[in-house]
Amino acid sequence: GKIDCRDSTVLSQPCHCLCHVFIVSVAVMSVDLGSEWIKVAIVKPGVPMEIVLNKESRRKTPTAVCLKENERLFGDSALGMSVKNPKTVYRHLQSLLGKKHSNLNVALYQKRFPEHQLLEDPVRGTVLFESSEAKWFTPEELLGMVLNYSRGLAQDFAEQQIKDAVITVPAFFNQAERRAVLHAAEMAGLKVLQLINDNTAVALNYGVFRRKDLDSTVKVTFITFQTKNDKNVFVNQHLLATDHSIRLGGFEMDLRLRDHLANLFNEQKKSKKDVRENHRAMAKLLKEAQRLKTVLSANMEFMAQVEGLMDDIDFKSKVTRAEFEELCSDLFERVPRPLHDALETADLKLDDIELVILVGGSTRVPKVQEVLLKATGKEELGKNINADEAAAMGAVYQAAVLSKAFKVKPFLIRDAALFPIQVEFTREVEEEGIKTLKQNKRILFQRMAPYPQRKVITFNRYQSDFAFNINYGDMSFLTPNELSVFGSVNLSTVELSGVGSSFQKHAEAESKGIKAHFNMDESGVLLLDRVESVFETTVDEKEEESTLTRLGNTISTLFGGGSSDPTVNSTEPVQDDEETPLDSRKDKDEGQKEEAAKDTQSDFEKSSEDEKLQDKEEESNDKKDPTEEKDAEKHGKAEPEKKAKLQKKSKISEEITVELIINDILNPTPDDLASSKKKLQDLTNRDLAKQEREKSLNNLEAFIFETQDKLYQEDYSQVVSDQEKEQIAAKLTEVSEWMDEEGYAATTKQLKEKLSQLKGLCKDMFFRVEERRKWPDRLAALESLLNTSTFFFRSAKQIPEDDQIFTEVELNMLEKVINETTIWKNKTVAAQEKLSLQEPPILLSKDIEVKLALLDREVNYLLNKAKFAKPKAKAKGKNSTTEKSSKANGTAEDWETEPTGKGSDLNTELSHVFWC
Repeated sequence: GKIDCRDSTVLSQPCHCLCHVFIVSVAVMSVDLGSEWIKVAIVKPGVPMEIVLNKESRRKTPTAVCLKENERLFGDSALGMSVKNPKTVYRHLQSLLGKKHSNLNVALYQKRFPEHQLLEDPVRGTVLFESSEAKWFTPEELLGMVLNYSRGLAQDFAEQQIKDAVITVPAFFNQAERRAVLHAAEMAGLKVLQLINDNTAVALNYGVFRRKDLDSTVKVTFITFQTKNDKNVFVNQHLLATDHSIRLGGFEMDLRLRDHLANLFNEQKKSKKDVRENHRAMAKLLKEAQRLKTVLSANMEFMAQVEGLMDDIDFKSKVTRAEFEELCSDLFERVPRPLHDALETADLKLDDIELVILVGGSTRVPKVQEVLLKATGKEELGKNINADEAAAMGAVYQAAVLSKAFKVKPFLIRDAALFPIQVEFTREVEEEGIKTLKQNKRILFQRMAPYPQRKVITFNRYQSDFAFNINYGDMSFLTPNELSVFGSVNLSTVELSGVGSSFQKHAEAESKGIKAHFNMDESGVLLLDRVESVFETTVDEKEEESTLTRLGNTISTLFGGGSSDPTVNSTEPVQDDEETPLDSRKDKDEGQKEEAAKDTQSDFEKSSEDEKLQDKEEESNDKKDPTEEKDAEKHGKAEPEKKAKLQKKSKISEEITVELIINDILNPTPDDLASSKKKLQDLTNRDLAKQEREKSLNNLEAFIFETQDKLYQEDYSQVVSDQEKEQIAAKLTEVSEWMDEEGYAATTKQLKEKLSQLKGLCKDMFFRVEERRKWPDRLAALESLLNTSTFFFRSAKQIPEDDQIFTEVELNMLEKVINETTIWKNKTVAAQEKLSLQEPPILLSKDIEVKLALLDREVNYLLNKAKFAKPKAKAKGKNSTTEKSSKANGTAEDWETEPTGKGSDLNTELSHVFWC
């Protein structure tokens, strides 16, 4: 079953039906993948939406991984290692995804982190990190490690396995970068439900928790929320525009502060060396700069200090907020540009914007807020969402929407592609007897085109094999700097084979062109689903069969009478090419379909003088010749009707072989992916083995120290003889000395064997102490039960024979159990008191529990019988004097004279006697 949600969030109560066993293993997660931080959220039965805490109980984790010789570190532990050995720490991997080694971003990364050696992949041309002489890692593999670590945190928090995830990416990620994130997730063993743009996830989080406020179309920055009232109320979120500016963010501010601190240290001339040449010192200054930026957001000045910065020299200097703002003045000047560009793209004015919401940690910088406030002309900025966690919470809501295990209120998301995509192909044309090749371009997806959606493009002039290119469209909206780091604008080349043979095969049919079906999925990744050669032919339509005939044919088909020969090319009525939007939800109503249809109108299937790319609509309903119809009444006689032979047009599709050549960044081959998965799994197994060894070592050390201390505690010292005590102490000392000498190199198996030997030696001592500690509570419980059982038995025996509800066998069995239990207790306790404390006990807690269970079972049986026993009928004909006398003397008539509705007073009193 599904978890039904009638709130704005996922149901917070677990299912208590039989399907609970199935539901508890269907948790989903989201990962807000930032350049500096990752935030993880989960949804599971009983936990609606919650941010996952890491091992340090923090709600966000640095996006960093440290690869040491024999272990991996993540998050804060990895950053801590960066000041000791920065070469082993890898971070800010986003800027290298989907980039070739020749990209300017790679050179910038090398300048910012000179401790790393960046190599070029000889096959793909991408970046490789050289970890050691025999090991190197791709950015996707390192990011896969981070995603796998995030998955581990989510599984520990959810206490179950998790495979499905929604991952946030920047809206400006191009096709190669999005594919790189998907490859990294695949290496980590995650099933990506969707790549969602981070700004879209923030808007989703805003809309989900303010659903009641969205009673009309509300514009929030560049997002519109539109509610529609229907049988199922849903909210339609459509991205109007988005923009960005590279190298404008918190990390750029950190780097400038780091360089400023380096200049201050060099000016102090405490060392003859330049601190910039020391990688460890620069890593320490970067860490201090990040702390300094945070503190200066709330204070006007702060004392920056680093102990042992370089050559055991301490650094200390005061930095003011004014100095910080001066260092980043050009960055602050660039803040309004993406805002104005996005407004222009959405064809909006500042007056159309109702609320500007701040998101991202660096928006807490006072100067950023001041510039934005001035640029927007608003009285205040929206700070009513969590700037750090909004994207993760929105993404995890989308994960619940896409999961089959949760049912949430509909919230339709229509994201937009930032970069236009077009199809380019060449065609031979003849002008004045001269044949030339003409370059043609057709827009496939315009800038800010909504997705997910499908599109079809038709080639009408080709009758032989040909090729076409899929490239980015007009990129003039990017600045030269942004375009220089964008990467290749050529996405792929599609080579088609089998076109000529399809025309030869269907020479008599009318060609309707070569149709290429494209799909931009929920993650914003463009896919070529298929290419087909479509023909139109005329076929005879069978006369309409009677209902009985059709029913007979259906029954005969069900029992094996139908044809078993499959047709090679299925035919269907001809339809115009349509673009079908791919909604993320299955449940749609008419309002959603109308909205999707408006968003996905084609812009490339228009007629032109050179070529027509759109098929004409064909009528599938045949018409009868009116001249063949005669009026029987008009002519005064009946003539048989002559039925014309009906015909209809059908479509024949022939699949075309496609060879896709990727021109931007080659995808890893299946062998490469398998090798990367194995490499990551080997590292994970190594980490698990190391953790298991450390756990075994800690358990052994703890057992030795605790047992040595217990030997001198009164509870333990009195239950062991001097000889046994000396034997245990000697063994503990022996193992302790072995650990000091050889324990550092011992295997997990050896450590477990040593612990098992010690536990076996101390087993009797621990057993005696444990039994002595259990005796008081167990014996007190047994004594109490014996007393109440005896009182219950005596009360039951006093019931007159006419009113007795228990049989003699039942009462005798209860009496027997009470007597046997009493005799066993007295005899065993007396025998135990004669034994010394060092001897094995004969009074065992488990035996006491058996006696308790047996006695409790017998009493509960009689008690339940008394509760449900029906009262006997009242004897009539007695005078009031006799009744009063009987009540006074407490005779059996006392049980009959009181009328009862739910049971007799006898039953109630017996229950009260026992349970009290």
